[in-house]
Amino acid sequence: MAFTLRGRSLPDGEPIELWIDDDGTFAAEPIPGAELLAADGWILPGLVDAHCHVGIRFGGGAEDADGLVAQAVTERDAGVLLLRDAGSPVDTRHLDERADLPRIVRAGRHIAAPKRYIRGLPVDLEDESQLPDEVVRQARAGDGWVKLVGDWIDRDTGDLAPLWSDEILVEAIAAAHREGARVTAHVFGEDALPGLLAAGIDCVEHGTGLTDDTIAAMAAQGTALVPTLVNIDNFPEIADSATRFPVYAAHMRDLHARVADTVAAARDAGIPIYAGTDAGGSVRHGRIADEVAALGKAGLTPTEALGAASWAARTWLGYPSLQPGTSADLTVYAQDPRSGPDVLARPDLVMLRGAVVTRRATCA
Repeated sequence: MAFTLRGRSLPDGEPIELWIDDDGTFAAEPIPGAELLAADGWILPGLVDAHCHVGIRFGGGAEDADGLVAQAVTERDAGVLLLRDAGSPVDTRHLDERADLPRIVRAGRHIAAPKRYIRGLPVDLEDESQLPDEVVRQARAGDGWVKLVGDWIDRDTGDLAPLWSDEILVEAIAAAHREGARVTAHVFGEDALPGLLAAGIDCVEHGTGLTDDTIAAMAAQGTALVPTLVNIDNFPEIADSATRFPVYAAHMRDLHARVADTVAAARDAGIPIYAGTDAGGSVRHGRIADEVAALGKAGLTPTEALGAASWAARTWLGYPSLQPGTSADLTVYAQDPRSGPDVLARPDLVMLRGAVVTRRATCA
């Protein structure tokens, strides 16, 4: 069935009229007889959660088959139609068979060293010399991304510390790039960042330890940042639980205290910033609206913050929308979705692959 919608687009706020062909893509020309789905409202490309773990159960551990679907449905109903899964311990590819579930861009499994990340989630390498080969394996298992654990608590030193030498990172990231994959890394602290950036990392997750020097390096290289602010909110609780490691606890509290200034400095330097919640584990799914609000509080304009979870993020991941020939993935809001998380979290219409999956009475 063919559809048409009228409303206002972002980021420019200009009037827009769209036609969706019966093949589920946007048409370049009007379609006679198309059903009118919305005569007014704010029309966005489907939202994006650029750091979302489909497969990690809330509270920890691997999710079962029913749980995977429930996680994906929760995201979809919040308007999130594209997920970058930044590491999962389970194979989620069977979800691709469901046309009513969001698309997932996978990074394979996390790559870490023994006892240097959350138990059960990563591939643990006994020797860092294995890293380039493992990166190749995960690149081939994923959808163009590889996820490294860049730092984690080192119990011998009692604080955050890098997992990998600078030399092996150069080899590993080059190996990923030869496979056509981009590389991202979990990084909380300061010390792992210079080596990762010198090796040509494509993205940094969290980035709470960014300094003036590493911000400048990221800006010069075009390295992206996904700050996962709703997860950073957990740092004080993590610190409270780390009574055996007082230096680490103090470090986590300090990173948390200055995260808004860190993100603001990254934004001012021109670093591309995208919205990711880190859903799974300690963050529940469906919270992209909260992440957008947090980015706004950290210095992004309302339009920038929303773009980080919609049109800008889709372009970055290679899934633009609202353009002729692209998949008809969109959300519609009766009110301006930049007005706050309560509005953004409840889209009035959600369309995925040209099919309506959610429609509220307010959308007419």
